[in-house]
Amino acid sequence: MQTHGVFVPIVTPFDADNKVDLDALRKLVERCIEQGVAGIVACGTTGEYYALSEEERQQVLSCVAQVGRGRTALVAGANALSTQGAIERAQQAAALGFDALMLSAPAYSLPSQAEVVAHFRTVAEASALPIIMYNFPARIGVEIGFDAVVELSKLPKIIGIKESSGNFSRALALIKADLPNFDVICGCDDQAADFLFWGVRGWISGGANVFPGEQAAMIKAADAGDWELVKAQMSAMLPVIQAMESGDYNQKAKLGCRRHGIDVGAVRQPLLPLCAADAQAFNALVDQFDQAKR
Repeated sequence: MQTHGVFVPIVTPFDADNKVDLDALRKLVERCIEQGVAGIVACGTTGEYYALSEEERQQVLSCVAQVGRGRTALVAGANALSTQGAIERAQQAAALGFDALMLSAPAYSLPSQAEVVAHFRTVAEASALPIIMYNFPARIGVEIGFDAVVELSKLPKIIGIKESSGNFSRALALIKADLPNFDVICGCDDQAADFLFWGVRGWISGGANVFPGEQAAMIKAADAGDWELVKAQMSAMLPVIQAMESGDYNQKAKLGCRRHGIDVGAVRQPLLPLCAADAQAFNALVDQFDQAKR
C-alpha cells in the first residue's frame, strides 16, 4: 500500500444517546474522500477506539469499508493491550477488506525494546495486511526505539512508521536513515511542513478531520516544490492545529467537523466535552480560518 498523501484517523460520531452514529460516519467518510484524502484510518486514537465495544468496533470498521473500499486506502487501527488482541484485530480488518493496519506498542505493560520488537514481529507474521507502526510514547508509555525501528523495517509486512513523538530530531534521523521499502510518516500535525521539506509525503493527521482538502492540497504543493504555498497553507491552519495539539485533541477534532455540516456529537468518557468558553474559543479559530479564505 502507498502511504503518499493525507490519511484521516477519522472521528467516531456519537448521537444524542451516546450511540455510534453510522449515518454521520458515512457522511464524514464521503466528505473526506471528496476532499481528496489518500486514505481513512478507522478505530484510531482520534476515533476513540478504546471507548468502543467489540460490537461497535465491528460496526465502525464495516461502515468505513462499505463507503471507502475501492475509492480510498483503508487502514484499521489494531491497538490492543496484548499481542494476541492485536492479532485478532488484524484478522478482523483483513476479513472486512482493509488495506493495512496501524499499530502501536502495547500500552500499560511497558514492554522492553526486545519485547516491543517481538510484539510487532509476532503480529506481522500472523497478519495478512501490511503494518504502519505508530510511535506515540507520550500516550503509550513506551517508545519504539530507533534501533527497534531499523530492525523491524526489515520485515516485509512492516511498511512504515507514524512518527508522533514530537521530537523532530528523532524523526529526521529516521528520515535520513533511508530505510529500504519503509516510509516515515508525519504524525505531528504542527510539524507537517518540516516533514514535507525533508521529503516525507505521508501524513496521518487528526487535524484532517477539520482540514481534509487543505491538507491534501498542502501535499500537492510539496510535490510541486511550491514551498511558499506549503508555508502559506501551514501558517493559515497553524492556530487551529496548535490549539488542538495543546490539549483536548479529540474534542476539538469533533468540534472542527462542523465545517462540513456534520454533527458528530461529543466524546465518550473517560473524556469530557469542552466547557462552553473553550469550545467557543476553538470554534472562533476555525471561523477565522474560513473567513480568511473568503
